[in-house]
Amino acid sequence: MTNTSPAPLWRPDPSRVADARITHYQHWLNAEKGLAFDDYQSLWAWSVEHLEEFYESLWQYFDIRHSAPYERVLDGHHMPGAKWFEGARLNLAEQVFRHHEHEPERPAVLSRSELRGLQTLTWGELRERIAALAHSLRELGVGPGDRVVAYLPNLPETMVAFFAVSSLGAIWSSCSPDMGTRSVLDRFRQIDPKVMIAVDGYRYGGKDFDRLSVVEGLRDQLPTLEQVVMLPYLNSDARLPGARHWDDLVREPAPMRFEQVPFDHPLWVVYSSGTTGMPKPIVHGHGGALLEGLQDHALQLDLGPKDRYMWFTTTGWIMWNAQMSGLLTGATICLYDGNPGYPDLGTLWRFAEETEMTFFGAGAAYFLNCKKADIRPGDWVDTGRIRSIGSTGSPLPEEGYRWLMDQFDDVMVAAISGGTDVASAYVGACPTLPVYPGEMQCRYLGTAVYAMGDHGELLDDEVGELVVTKPMPSMPLYFWNDEDGERYRDSYFDVFPGVWRHGDWIRITPRGGAIIYGRSDTTINRHGIRMGTGEIYRVVEEIPEVLDSLVVDLEYLGRESYMPLFVVLREGVALNEDLAGRIKAAIRDHLSARHVPNEIIAAPDVPRTLTGKKMELPIKKLLLGQAIEQVANPDAMANPDSIAFYSEFAERRGTAGR
Repeated sequence: MTNTSPAPLWRPDPSRVADARITHYQHWLNAEKGLAFDDYQSLWAWSVEHLEEFYESLWQYFDIRHSAPYERVLDGHHMPGAKWFEGARLNLAEQVFRHHEHEPERPAVLSRSELRGLQTLTWGELRERIAALAHSLRELGVGPGDRVVAYLPNLPETMVAFFAVSSLGAIWSSCSPDMGTRSVLDRFRQIDPKVMIAVDGYRYGGKDFDRLSVVEGLRDQLPTLEQVVMLPYLNSDARLPGARHWDDLVREPAPMRFEQVPFDHPLWVVYSSGTTGMPKPIVHGHGGALLEGLQDHALQLDLGPKDRYMWFTTTGWIMWNAQMSGLLTGATICLYDGNPGYPDLGTLWRFAEETEMTFFGAGAAYFLNCKKADIRPGDWVDTGRIRSIGSTGSPLPEEGYRWLMDQFDDVMVAAISGGTDVASAYVGACPTLPVYPGEMQCRYLGTAVYAMGDHGELLDDEVGELVVTKPMPSMPLYFWNDEDGERYRDSYFDVFPGVWRHGDWIRITPRGGAIIYGRSDTTINRHGIRMGTGEIYRVVEEIPEVLDSLVVDLEYLGRESYMPLFVVLREGVALNEDLAGRIKAAIRDHLSARHVPNEIIAAPDVPRTLTGKKMELPIKKLLLGQAIEQVANPDAMANPDSIAFYSEFAERRGTAGR
């Protein structure tokens, strides 16, 4: 790599630097701790070298509300299993309501969907509804540690439900209603939920999708459920026999109570991919989500009480959880539910103008689609009002950065990269740093993230595995039902013992910025929604004509995402339109529409190791352009002749050896 620094696309003006929350934090460090730093890189270096002092400073700077103090910040730098802020008792939801206590009429949530016009929920109304729902759930027997699951769209009610559940010390988990029955059951069945809150259906792209039968099926197949709460959304008259009605649970006023829980008390269960089995149920704690949420949104994204903030998402993506954390800064949250391309790609930009948005976030694919369609946001939105554009979900290439800069007067492109695994970002934005094309501005404070080579060496300005060498407060507490922690260790620490390996390719630039190139593992990443290959195999291989299958996601920076599905068919069966259509329909119905492959290809065999594992990563590398001798050792294969078909396929696509 070259050390020649490109010209920045954007620099913050002096007033923005002076007003930034991270600048205020640095002044606080100087006044309270006697610490001064010449630049962001020296601040970052201090934050990872003095991990305990840094996170204690966040606790003090943000004045974390708590009912019992911590005994120590951290018990050591070992991973996994580091213990943070032992002894402290708090509740994440309580931190939200320290803002605007004397301004209950200020908007907390602005929302719109394909079914509803613009709605406003004030801070006072938000508190009242959360308190009422929490009281009703408590009367239904929900208490600390109980699991409440949601099959809900990106609506204000979903946010109310989350904060009500967390205020009780109960554990939240959600799936988007566009996910099929199989995907939802594979997740919810693992955690034995007590209550499920669900909608009757939703509208997407102008089409209505009834989900009542799905909800009934979920209820029947989740044996631990004691109550179902129905939120009519598609049809206001929708009812489910035996279910409670949402309106009945939020009608009666009740006092707001926050159950005080330990720092590492479970807050939510989110799900990673199901590459080698069921999706991993990842448990994060109140304290870690609180501290990382504040740092990510206040210091790195520069959000505060004057901001109006959207990150377009569904409830099945970790960005939904992240968007909720925006409330920790006092910002107003803007929620949109529906197809961002319906009736055209101007929909979200019109919503931005309608809500007077200052921070507009979405997946990188959305911005690239706008560019391809020659969309001009300025046709709908005041481009001077939006201060920051957030991008994540997949790498944003240089042309995406340049397109955004061309569309706005003075905007920080806040590209970030993190993951469901830590419910946080590793690298991303800083309002006091310049933006370079194709490059995230910095490594996040307190996050010891590096590029690592195959032999465990740290790389300088070279592409390597994204690793974290010291613990983060928001690393998973554990995986549900993983009693001995083996599945947890195998997921992150199997390649580099004692070092967290995330599964992305990264390069740290000489400027301290970062470039993400795509997944270094076999996880399928479609529009930011990750899914394991194992989930797809379970659906595809239930089709009688299919004997075996292999799927890879060829996401890589600078190349258009392409996901082929290779199928081995029974003798005498041809891959015709009918069979291909049934395979796609099965994936769409049981998993999600996002994970329907770009192409289905009949293959003679699936390459396997001597132990019988599908060779997904070698085939992925082969199709991304690596030479066949670099990706596969025939002596380690059960069927070495099988790889020739995939090499020829790469040649036909023009990627072999590239």
